[in-house]
Amino acid sequence: MLFRVDAKPGRALAWTLSWFLFIAGISGYFWTSHTRHLENPEDKVVPNLAQMAQGWTDAVLKPAEDDEVQADAATQSVMLKIRNSMLWKDTVASAKRFLIAMLLLIPAVLLGLHMGMFPVIGEFFLRFILFFDKIIALSVLPILFIAFGIDELSKIMLIVIGVTPTIILDTFNLSKSVPQEQIVKGFTLGAKDFTIAYRIVLKQIMPRVLNSVRLNLKAVMLFLFAGEMIASQDGLAFRIALLRRHMGMNTIIPYVLWVALLLFLVDFTMRVANKKLHPWFREA
Repeated sequence: MLFRVDAKPGRALAWTLSWFLFIAGISGYFWTSHTRHLENPEDKVVPNLAQMAQGWTDAVLKPAEDDEVQADAATQSVMLKIRNSMLWKDTVASAKRFLIAMLLLIPAVLLGLHMGMFPVIGEFFLRFILFFDKIIALSVLPILFIAFGIDELSKIMLIVIGVTPTIILDTFNLSKSVPQEQIVKGFTLGAKDFTIAYRIVLKQIMPRVLNSVRLNLKAVMLFLFAGEMIASQDGLAFRIALLRRHMGMNTIIPYVLWVALLLFLVDFTMRVANKKLHPWFREA
C-alpha cells in the first residue's frame, strides 16, 4: 500500500513522484499556450516556446531600451554583449542590494545571541523588537522614501526592517534553548562570559541560524522586489514591472524563472556550506 506511514517508495517511483508536478505544470502551460495560439497566433498572454526563446535572447544579448546603444554593437563579442545586456544590468543591480542586505543580517544574529546570553541586554531590547516585529514592513515604505529618498538606502532599509526582527528573535530563542548544564560546565572549566557565548552557544546554534536565514531568503527577495517595483531605475523587479506595461510576457516569464534559479542556487550554496562547516549537525 502506498498510503502507509512506513511505506518506502523505490528509486524509480521516488523519481517519478518528485518530478510529476513539474512535468504536469509544464505540460499544462504549453497545452494552454497551444490552444490560445490556435485561436490567436499573436497571443502574448501565454507565450509559446519560440516567443519565450526570443524574449530570453533579447534580454541576454541586447541592452535595455533606455540605455545608449554603442555604434559597434553589431561587431561586439558575445561576452561583451552579455555584459552590456538588459539581464546582466538588472541582475547586478539586484544582486548588490541583496548582498548588502544579507551582510546586515550578521549584526542581527549577534544581537540575538547577546540578548539570549546576557539578561540585561535581553531585557533592554526584547520588548522593543517584539513590537517592531509586528510592524508590516511594506506599510512604512512611504516613510522610508520620505526619510531616505528613493535611492539604494531606502530599498535596503526595507529589507532590514522586514527580515531583521525575525532573525534576531529566532537567534534569541535558539540561544535560550541551549541546555543550562553546558553553560555551567563551561564556567566550571574556567571559561569567561564571551567565551561561553561565542565558543559554546554560537557554535551550537549556528547551523540552525543559517537555516533560519536560508528560509528567509524569499522574504528578502520579496522586500527587495517591492522596493524596486515602486522606485528604481534598474533591477530584476523594475524590469518585470516595466515589461508588464507592454504585456511582455515572453520576457517576464524567463525573468521570473531566472530569479527562481538564482534564489535556488543561493539556497543550495548555503545548504552545502552549512554541511561543510557543521558536519556534525543533523536536522531534528
